[in-house]
Amino acid sequence: MVATAATSSFFPLTSPSGDAKSGNPGKGSVSFGSMKSKSAASSRGLQVKANAQAPTKINGSTDDAQLPAPRTFINQLPDWSMLLAAITTVFLAAEKQWMMLDWKPRRPDMLIDTFGLGRIVQDGLVFRQNFSIRSYEIGADRTASIETVMNHLQETALNHVKTAGLLGDGFGSTPEMSKRNLIWVVTKMQVEVDRYPTWGDVVQVDTWVSASGKNGMRRDWLLRDGNTGETLTRASSVWVMMNKLTRRLSKIPEEVREEIGSYFVNSDPVVEEDGRKVTKLDDNTADFVRKGLTPKWNDLDINQHVNNVKYIGWILESAPQPILETRELSAVTLEYRRECGRDSVLRSLTAVSGGGVGDLGHAGNVECQHVLRLEDGAEIVRGRTEWRPKYINNFSIMGQIPTDAS
Repeated sequence: MVATAATSSFFPLTSPSGDAKSGNPGKGSVSFGSMKSKSAASSRGLQVKANAQAPTKINGSTDDAQLPAPRTFINQLPDWSMLLAAITTVFLAAEKQWMMLDWKPRRPDMLIDTFGLGRIVQDGLVFRQNFSIRSYEIGADRTASIETVMNHLQETALNHVKTAGLLGDGFGSTPEMSKRNLIWVVTKMQVEVDRYPTWGDVVQVDTWVSASGKNGMRRDWLLRDGNTGETLTRASSVWVMMNKLTRRLSKIPEEVREEIGSYFVNSDPVVEEDGRKVTKLDDNTADFVRKGLTPKWNDLDINQHVNNVKYIGWILESAPQPILETRELSAVTLEYRRECGRDSVLRSLTAVSGGGVGDLGHAGNVECQHVLRLEDGAEIVRGRTEWRPKYINNFSIMGQIPTDAS
């Protein structure tokens, strides 16, 4: 409508000659009763306006006294008020939506990192990142799996190195490590889970590194509920360097030590080290055995060996079904002994501590010993898991799901 007004102002339309000679030319009015539609009125509106403004003729001449005011540039300008009102409305609506996004944190110590990009905190010594638990990361218990938790820990470790500007061309390797074909490999991992998050929860993961002996590094994690700050998981790990060409362990070169030393924190492990020896198992001492496990291409990382999170899934392959159904994993200790390649064939062995195999269906905590080994007997991982009874609330609404959609 604004465009039409503007056009008519700059290019005034004249009435066709036929209208000027039609009936009742002397009357300065037009009857609207004969118009049948809105579109017809629109098409003839300009014509009506022109006829209404036509001067009255007297004796075949135009009366100069009744001529309208001369058309100047000012009075030919269109009425921009409606256009300005529309633009103002659009900008106000956009500003309201922008404020609703609220993407900037109000305080530097806020728990929620809206975009989950991660940041360095506490004088550059701690890396913090948030994760939203996705629907595909939860299991039958309606909670995140232990593999999901472990993947979040691993992701923050790599992002810590990247954000600090120390990421070379390897999987977590620094530039000086990359020059010497060195990579980090984990030798021990301890995880304690107080509570598993569920779908839609936002978790905050803090991670930092410390020295471990002369040639090792310890990395700790603390996983909290993003809304309440409640501690959900604590984890501690020990890493050593290995030459990715010779596959042998290596001392930390001085150049690498200078590169990473300023990021070390002088602190105790967030999980107290479990000094108990993990029992060695074989086919005779194990209560449950799962054979024929093989890594797939997607199980390999960029260093061409199996990702350490995958080992947890393989260990649980031999865990007895009654434990998986009635209990949840509360703690795990893993001792990594050697690599696993893509052509390996593995065997998972589990023994229930205390000889309580016949009481797995009853309530109470259970401890298991695990070994993951190659078919030729070489051990890949030894582990110990602790299990507690599941919370019945996880299944409180299961009965509300209809079994028949019809």
